[in-house]
Parts: sequence; structure tokens; C-alpha cells
Amino acid sequence: MITGTGTILNVAAIVVGSGVGVALGGRLPERTRDVVTDGLGLLTLLVAGLTCVAVKDASFVAASGKAGPVLVVLGAILIGGIIGSLLNLEARVEDLGHWLRARLVRDEQDQRFVEGFVSASLVFCIGPLAILGSISDGLGNGIDQLALKAALDGFASVAFAAALGWGVAASAISVAVYQGMWTLIGIVAGGVLPPAEIAAMTVVGGVLLIGVSIRLLRIRDLPVADLLPAVIVAPILTAAITHFH
Repeated sequence: MITGTGTILNVAAIVVGSGVGVALGGRLPERTRDVVTDGLGLLTLLVAGLTCVAVKDASFVAASGKAGPVLVVLGAILIGGIIGSLLNLEARVEDLGHWLRARLVRDEQDQRFVEGFVSASLVFCIGPLAILGSISDGLGNGIDQLALKAALDGFASVAFAAALGWGVAASAISVAVYQGMWTLIGIVAGGVLPPAEIAAMTVVGGVLLIGVSIRLLRIRDLPVADLLPAVIVAPILTAAITHFH
């Protein structure tokens, strides 16, 4: 199997699913599209909760101590948030959405494009399968995880696109770049990433998914993109604590 095939499959699933969703979306009333978005928000919250269970991962607890995992996640969110806000990542992601909309959407009144691009990009990129599946692909361990993610994202993109339009299809670009980066890391890093550090990244990803669900449920427009560096900070903090533990 050629390295990167998993991400290609994932991108294709999002594009096809978005096309189906857009075709259906025009026939659905606005109230129905809002209900679909709310349902996705609740589902995202469920996935986030299941992902955060990794805070009890045996290797994570053994490496950082009984209270260590929560402290690592706290530190990663705080430090990552500071880094992301200084880099203004949320605004940069939104600007990219506006740039793509101007070139891909003729109807300048379609304000849903940016919302669809940003929300779908965050949902499809933050999940643990995006990281773990891509690293596994890079390590040459197969694309089973990314194949599963492709199926999930494909169905999710139908619902997303029915509610938010073509911006969801554009999120395939974010997925290609993000997962391609992790695949490359898997190729370069080999099997040197300890289970505890992977668990730390997974938990932080789950916390960020909670933020995404809050956005989708229209509770509060949290700047989740500003928190993305936390995914990188988490394994670094874990390694540091493990060294002194």
C-alpha cells in the first residue's frame, strides 16, 4: 500500500459526501438544516467525551503520575492557547475560508461557506484518528484507521454540507495538508513516539472537540483554532514530566 493512500481516501470521501449533502441541502428547509447541525454538535460532543477517556490511559498515568494527566492537559491548553492567540490562528483560518470562498463560490451572499469550511476543518482535523491514523500510515502499518475515519467523515460531510454548503468540501484541503504532515512525521519519527505522549495528544484533541461541539450548538463561538498548538505542546509536556517523574 502506497504511503498517503489513507489521506487520499479520506479527502475523496469528504468531497463526495459534500456533493451529496449540497444536492440534498437545497431541498431541505432552514429549520431542518439547523436541526442537522445541532445533531452533529451533539455527536461531536459524544466523540469528544469518548476521546477524553484516554486521560486514564495506563501508560499516560504511569509516565506522569496520578494527577499528571490532568496537569499536562491543563498546561497544554494554556500554553497552546497563548501561542495560538499570539499567532492569531483563528483569524488566519477564517481568512483562508474567505479567500477560498472568493475563488470557489460565485454567490458572494453565501456566508455559510466560511462557517462550513472552518467548522468542518476543525472537526475532521482535530479528532485522534487524524493523528494516530496518519502516523500509522507513515509508519507503514496500514490505513485501517484512516479508512474508518474516511467512512465517518464521508457520512458527516453529507450532513455538514446539507446544512453549511460547499465550504465543507473545501475542508478537504485542510485534511490533506494536516494529515499529510502527520504522515510525514510518522515516516521521519518512526516508532519513537511513546504511548503516553500519544495519549496526551489524544486527550487534548478530545478537549478541543468539546470546543467544536459548543460552536456547532451555537452556545458560544469559541476560538478553537487558537488552541490547536496544544496538540503539539501536550507530548512535549508529557516528555518533560516523565523525565522528572
